[in-house]
Amino acid sequence: MDIFGSFALLLAFLAAVYAFVGGIAGILTRRALLTKSALNAGMAVFGLVTLAVGSLEYFFFTDNFSLAYVSAHSNTALPPFYKFAALWAGQEGSLLFWSWLLSIYAFWALFLNRKKHPELMPYVGVTLAGVQIFFLTLNNFVATPFKVLGGLDASGAMHVARLSEGSGLNPLLQYPEMVIHPPMLYSGYTGFTVPFAFALAALLGRYPGEKWIHITRRWTMVAWCFQSVGILLGAHWAYAVLGWGGYWAWDPVENASFLPWITGTAFLHSVMMQEKRGMMKVWNVWLVFVTFMLCILGTMLTRSGVVSSVHAFAESSIGGWFVGFLAVVFLVCLAAWWKNRDYLRSDNQLDSLVSRESSFLFNNLILLAACFAVLWGTLFPVLSEWVTNNKISVGPPFFNKVTVPIAMFLLFLTGVGPLLAWRKTSLDALQRNFAWPLGGGVLAGAVAFAFGFREFYPLICLIMSVFVTLTILAEFYRGARVIASRDGTNLLTAVGELTMRNTRRYGGYVVHFAMVLIFIGIAGSAFNQDIQKEMGPGDTLVIGKYTILCQNFDQVSNNNYQSERATLEILRNGRSEMMLYPERRFFLASQVTETMVAVQSSPLRDLYVVYAGRSPETNRPVIHAYLNPLVKWIWFGGIVLVLGTGLALMPNRRAALVLRPAGEASWGAVTQGAPGSPAPSPVVRRSGAHD
Repeated sequence: MDIFGSFALLLAFLAAVYAFVGGIAGILTRRALLTKSALNAGMAVFGLVTLAVGSLEYFFFTDNFSLAYVSAHSNTALPPFYKFAALWAGQEGSLLFWSWLLSIYAFWALFLNRKKHPELMPYVGVTLAGVQIFFLTLNNFVATPFKVLGGLDASGAMHVARLSEGSGLNPLLQYPEMVIHPPMLYSGYTGFTVPFAFALAALLGRYPGEKWIHITRRWTMVAWCFQSVGILLGAHWAYAVLGWGGYWAWDPVENASFLPWITGTAFLHSVMMQEKRGMMKVWNVWLVFVTFMLCILGTMLTRSGVVSSVHAFAESSIGGWFVGFLAVVFLVCLAAWWKNRDYLRSDNQLDSLVSRESSFLFNNLILLAACFAVLWGTLFPVLSEWVTNNKISVGPPFFNKVTVPIAMFLLFLTGVGPLLAWRKTSLDALQRNFAWPLGGGVLAGAVAFAFGFREFYPLICLIMSVFVTLTILAEFYRGARVIASRDGTNLLTAVGELTMRNTRRYGGYVVHFAMVLIFIGIAGSAFNQDIQKEMGPGDTLVIGKYTILCQNFDQVSNNNYQSERATLEILRNGRSEMMLYPERRFFLASQVTETMVAVQSSPLRDLYVVYAGRSPETNRPVIHAYLNPLVKWIWFGGIVLVLGTGLALMPNRRAALVLRPAGEASWGAVTQGAPGSPAPSPVVRRSGAHD
């Protein structure tokens, strides 16, 4: 099976090379048959890489430790659930997984458009094949997951060695969420390759700008949604597994995943200006280019050892390959833009600073400022070491100081955008639209201040969150009221009708509301509490309104790990509310000890308890308790974000023109041909058709 998997990967590499070379030849010679065969080769890569992935998984599930990668990341006692996830547990397997997801995206992008856009698709196929060649080069010649364990005997002959047991999966990855988090994040990283390919293809082929945007809008939204979910799942994993009471530490690898999300968000907003007004064409092309390059940068930072992170793989020399690939991508993008820059001229200019266009422009500028700040802080230790031979660390205080004000302004723009008209907004409309949402936000802030809510940024966040929520509700209400009065339906039905007629717009509003929820959850961190204490049976610890009573410590074990577990009773106002069981697990295969956090979560606060081990002085158990307000709003916001993105991806429901007699309330009451019956008049009624 190792030979089978290696051979499948090699064939995938050759198919990608043919798709690249044959695609270029087809473009130059304009031979349709050659172009078609190149596109077919690009689609064939998916099947071949799938065979390689299946081959590697077969080794995991059969506990065949003759492969170095399997022996390093699995063992016989590892649950099947995690044997599947072990595919992406290490350097070699994660790169194979990257190639596999990329091949899935490439296959569907080529297959769904195989009979469309004949001027564009050859360039798309070549671009996708070029990216696949890079990763398949790594899979085949730099970091192959099919390396066999072996040794030389006395005669010099090589023999395959098959170990009886493996080293086991990294204990930090033995958490159900880690079966979901990497696929989500990698699907975001790889998904941005499709809009990149279409943007570069449109530039090289001088394809009409709005058309490639329409083609790739859903691809971009899908990749952005995966990236969002991947980031939030990673934050939740850090919160639930690492035992430090937080979910975001501005870790370099966390930042690396955040960077393409920022530029992808900017693109999804500014692209509307190109669709509506033919503006910001250069911005949009470069936003797509930069987003893709940041995805590659994030992949490099995780694997090269350039930065220190709990999320990173071991240090390796693979970073040079990524640097070279990034240089090639940048030069290709720069050359394509320079040669075809006249094609990207704007059709219109900004008419007024008080307009929806200006809000999108400011939104882009602020997002790019945030991206630069995070990128600078992430790479500064590396740059400082290169220049001065002294690594200067940049921690959370820097990132918080820079990004929190930016985040507040972005939240404000989230509410402002829907209130502004295209081209120019009149002063009367501005006052009418802003008055009550902004007044509601200020009123909420005043009430919070009166009740002792004095932290500056959380207070501003509350005001902005109420303001944005009210603007979103106003948008739904205004449109639904018109439909309800016209059709004679109730307001809730009208909201559903309104939403389905413009899913992209109103799905976007739902996503904005999700961001409000996430911002509120993050703002709660200003009020976190924590306390640490040595505890034995019968001891208590008080934090906030909770009293933690230690009942006992016991031992739990299985074939995978041995555990020391604390049994804690949680009392509130003298009444018992729940039991929590934080653990310290010692994993037998890897000989590593990790914490298992116990969390009691509610919409208002999380009681987060960690068994931190034993004191080196007294050998008594140490319990560390945290009280974290509003954390659950972050995870709930992530769910709403997925729902909003799914809504925005749905096709609009068309309004079909039908006839009914004027003045009739019910279509069933029509009497055709009756004397004196009113003449029919056109009305708009719902239809099940979709675009």
